[in-house]
Amino acid sequence: MLHCRTMRSIVKKALEWSADKLSGVAADIGRQNEPAEAPSKFVDLAPTDQADKSGVYSEALEYALGRTKVSNIALTGPYGSGKSSIIQTFLKRHHRKALHISLAAFLPEAGSQIEKVSRQEIERSILQQMLYGEDADKLPLSRFKRIKSPGLSATFVSIFVTTGLVALWHVLSQTSTIVDGSFFLPFALENWRNLASFALATTFLWASIHHLYVASFGLSLKSISLKDVELRPASDDLESILNRHLDEIIYFFQSTDHDLVIIEDLDRFDNAEIFVTLREINSLVNDNAGVKRRVRFLYALRDDMFANTDRTKFFEFIIPVIPIINTSNSIDMVLQQGERLALDERLDRQFLREVSRHLDDLRLIQNIFNEYAIYSANIESDEDNWLDANKLLGILIYKNVYPRDFERLHRSEGNLADLLVVKPKLIAQGEAVKRDEITKLESLLEFGERQVASDLRQLRQIYAMELIEMLPANTISVNLGNAGMVSLAGLPEHDQFESVFSAANVAVRSFNHSQQVNIAGLQDRVDPDNSFEARKAAIETNAHDARNAAIRRIRTLRTEIASLRTSRFEELLRSNSDKLDALFAPFGKNGALARYLVLEGHLDDTYYQYTSLFHSGRLSPDDNRFLIQIRAFTTPEPNFPIDNPTEVVAAMRDDDFRQSYALNVVIVDCLLADPVRYADQITKLLEFLSANFGRAEDFLDIYYASGTGVPALLDALADMWKGFVPAVISSRRNISHVTRVLSSLSEKRLGELATGFEELPRFVTENLPKILAEVPELDPTRLESLGVEVEDLASIETHQVVLRQMFEKGFFELSFENIAYAYEKLLGEKDVEGLRSRNYTTLRAVCDPTLSARVEREFSVYLGEVLLKLGDNTEESPDALLAIMDRDDVDEKAVEWLLTRQTTLIPALDDVPALWVPKLFDLGRIRPTWSNCLAFMDAEGYEEEQLVHYLDRDEVRATILQEPIPDDDGAAHLRSFLLNASSLSEEAYRDYVAALPRPFIAFPEGIGPDKSQILIDEQKIVFAKDTFEALAGDRDLQVSFLARNIETYHAGKTGIAIDDDFKEELVKADIEDAQRHALIGSMDLTTLPDAPGRAAVIAPILERVDRPLPKLSADQAKLLIENAGTVRSKISLLNKANKLLPDEMVRAIMAALPEPYSRIRKGYYTPYLEPTAENLELVAWLDDRDIISSWSRGILSGDIRVNLKRR
Repeated sequence: MLHCRTMRSIVKKALEWSADKLSGVAADIGRQNEPAEAPSKFVDLAPTDQADKSGVYSEALEYALGRTKVSNIALTGPYGSGKSSIIQTFLKRHHRKALHISLAAFLPEAGSQIEKVSRQEIERSILQQMLYGEDADKLPLSRFKRIKSPGLSATFVSIFVTTGLVALWHVLSQTSTIVDGSFFLPFALENWRNLASFALATTFLWASIHHLYVASFGLSLKSISLKDVELRPASDDLESILNRHLDEIIYFFQSTDHDLVIIEDLDRFDNAEIFVTLREINSLVNDNAGVKRRVRFLYALRDDMFANTDRTKFFEFIIPVIPIINTSNSIDMVLQQGERLALDERLDRQFLREVSRHLDDLRLIQNIFNEYAIYSANIESDEDNWLDANKLLGILIYKNVYPRDFERLHRSEGNLADLLVVKPKLIAQGEAVKRDEITKLESLLEFGERQVASDLRQLRQIYAMELIEMLPANTISVNLGNAGMVSLAGLPEHDQFESVFSAANVAVRSFNHSQQVNIAGLQDRVDPDNSFEARKAAIETNAHDARNAAIRRIRTLRTEIASLRTSRFEELLRSNSDKLDALFAPFGKNGALARYLVLEGHLDDTYYQYTSLFHSGRLSPDDNRFLIQIRAFTTPEPNFPIDNPTEVVAAMRDDDFRQSYALNVVIVDCLLADPVRYADQITKLLEFLSANFGRAEDFLDIYYASGTGVPALLDALADMWKGFVPAVISSRRNISHVTRVLSSLSEKRLGELATGFEELPRFVTENLPKILAEVPELDPTRLESLGVEVEDLASIETHQVVLRQMFEKGFFELSFENIAYAYEKLLGEKDVEGLRSRNYTTLRAVCDPTLSARVEREFSVYLGEVLLKLGDNTEESPDALLAIMDRDDVDEKAVEWLLTRQTTLIPALDDVPALWVPKLFDLGRIRPTWSNCLAFMDAEGYEEEQLVHYLDRDEVRATILQEPIPDDDGAAHLRSFLLNASSLSEEAYRDYVAALPRPFIAFPEGIGPDKSQILIDEQKIVFAKDTFEALAGDRDLQVSFLARNIETYHAGKTGIAIDDDFKEELVKADIEDAQRHALIGSMDLTTLPDAPGRAAVIAPILERVDRPLPKLSADQAKLLIENAGTVRSKISLLNKANKLLPDEMVRAIMAALPEPYSRIRKGYYTPYLEPTAENLELVAWLDDRDIISSWSRGILSGDIRVNLKRR
């Protein structure tokens, strides 16, 4: 039996060696014949044997394995740091017989709960890998039996047993011959059968007995059970499986040549006790005499497996491993994998940079990209690359990091599935918040409008109160221009009240007369720093700004509400940042990656598109691509091909039709073809188009060209969306849109649009040449139904059919150019110059009624756009002007403006409508005659101020004063009006007063001192005691009135008595010196010492008038001389009064005069005087009175030499 087993072993090894050699040779031959292998899309996850490039780790391991005292070696580093690769590299470089034990239990996914693995399970795995990893033939005595597969050696063994049994049977059947020895005879070759049989039988019997003996070593008695008594070995109660089977382990190392045991991933179970057991086993193995070598255990584990310094006590040698990848450099590994799959252009570099911070395991990264290659090859089966590479990579990252949650996701379970279902709740909450804010803003707008009106009313009241303070006490109304007289109580609320602030004067009316009041300082009195307009603008601006801000916010909120349901999932989450922690709480402490992928949009409710295969059926591949793109929030091109639109529409969400996703030519045609079935979808589509018209214009351009439902689409838009026409017109492609509207919509719809939106016909009018250039065949009746008027007839001259029809029906704008074109080109008239200077007069003379009828239909437009815009149109005939004034459909202001520009004056008021009589005087467009003025004064609506303003015109005054003011009784009220016209300028008042044919017996009331002075100057008031006393309140006017009638006063027939003070003022007035002298003569001059000022008034007059002095005393004469003014006047008056003065008084007067007069006294000095008549008269009477000695005149100079008395 021993021989049989040995022989079987030898044969087996020989066959295995031969097979290995033959396989190697075959592989080499195959590699030589095969082309070079192309780079693979995939990479294996096994440890590499090229990790230790510097060799430092191998050197350290070699050192440790060469030390006899080192039995337990630790290779420490984080998960994924490359420990396994370092071991593989070492084993490749240093061929050692190593036993590899791996306890891989990969990291649990985030948030999952894994039951803790027991120590017995770990030890059982170690023992199984140790014993079952070795060839059973090397451990024949092991109690752990295993199934063997029969090989070539089994065939030889079977043959050996069979022949052995046959030989043994043959020998046993020849027992008698064996005993007597004849069996072995002859002992020669010819007896080979007996000899061989005996030898083979003997060998077979020995091998069988030996095999049974050896096999008995592996038997063990586990237990003996005798009814209620059970006997077990003591080792069976040991908790440690390794300790329980320690003999097996020692036997293993005795029977094998392993000197290095590599144990990996044991640290993942966080059980330090098993390390103690393994250390003990290592010691027992090395101490066993049957093991003739040093066996070392090499542990690959993380650094924190042992607390504090325990690991240095446990291991004899520790080799730290620097991680080849961590969160700081994982980006390089990710990019490397992307380059391997040629994804550089499809992957967002920023996404890779950010997500790599969550990946620190090289094998995990490699597996993610392996799966990417498989998923993309299956899902993305064409060359369109419609998948979002970033999103697919994000899903696969989630799958690898959270495999359990990813598996549950297919059943709509798990953390991610629970997170995705909150989208409708977030949308509902967001809509509720925004609607609440809209309600509040609308309430604020309503309140703001009421507040602005209140603030403006208060502001106007403030200014009205200040204006009333400036007006006379008896004022009852104020003239507000065209509004006429307005009561004081109605001022703040009147529309024309603000016009007062820009006026310097305002006309007011009291109980008995009207007058002008200066209000120039009104605004400064209220607020010197801010005008009314500034304060009003501030109120309106603040309110306007606040209102606009609120309206803009409401518009923004409504837009946000509309876009909420189509918002991307990550946008909704970000807008609810306060809820993020609670939403991601189920992911646990490892949820950072999931949070990043979701919030960045790489993981959302479109995940199923990337995790399942599409099979054509009711949807074609193009249909499916369309749906996938819109689910990825990507808008396909408007002409994206769709094969089954009804199925695509059915597969789309309701909210998709509120987005640009529905802007597909085929889809829109499908919807519009069945408006009843797709009513809701059409409504949503129209809502999107109305809210995003600018964004949809590219689609509309394409749809206009290839869509079949253009009329239906435009009609639906016009019917549903009130802003359709304004949006079309404001678009940069407005010509294209309007052209389609004109050519597609019904005439009834066009008429409705023209009625509701005046800008549409106006736009068509302004751009009609461009529109006709796009659709030359446009039916003119469509333009008529729209109410279009041709802006420029000449611009559509090439479209004669449209031109003639539009002209004949009067559908053209009233402009001078159009009228001139029609007048000359279409009607053949020649008087074009007449159109410029007298347009309406010329048109009235045209025989053809077409042009006149057009003018009459919109005469107010004609007035504003033609007559008023023609700068040379100043010669309209009076008949034409009267015809215009007689119309009821014209703006009065426009007619007034036209009248002011005319050189023609209306000759009389006979045919003038009553409304226009006052206006003609206001405008100065009535011929200036006193008869017209009298007619106006008798007309209805007459206002004094209007006639005053008319007569105040320089050109009117110059003309009307060329004829005398009527002197008959019928014109008495006209003359009285002129007398009382205090509002006239002073110059005009003086001219009209001067032209009055007779004076008045009394001053008019309320005309003011300036106008009263004019009446006095022009002597239009009879001078009498009554009229004089009527001016008692104004001393200056009384003085002026009396001075103007001084002769009548001196005649003594008026009975007017005045005192010396009045006479003194009268002397100062502009009267003749003789009249002044007479007044002085009637004054009491004895009071002069008490009124030195009066002496200064009287003295120059007495000196100047060549009449005798009144009766004066010496003191009075001296006082007058001293107040005579100049030295010459004093000498002259002294000469006149010398006989009234004694000598000593004369000397005193002379002494008070300046030199040389003051030297005329007793003494030795000789004064010289100029040879004037006054001085000659002075020295003559001085000499006569012996006041001086003598006088003489110089021979050469002629100066007067005065010789004084010595004593």
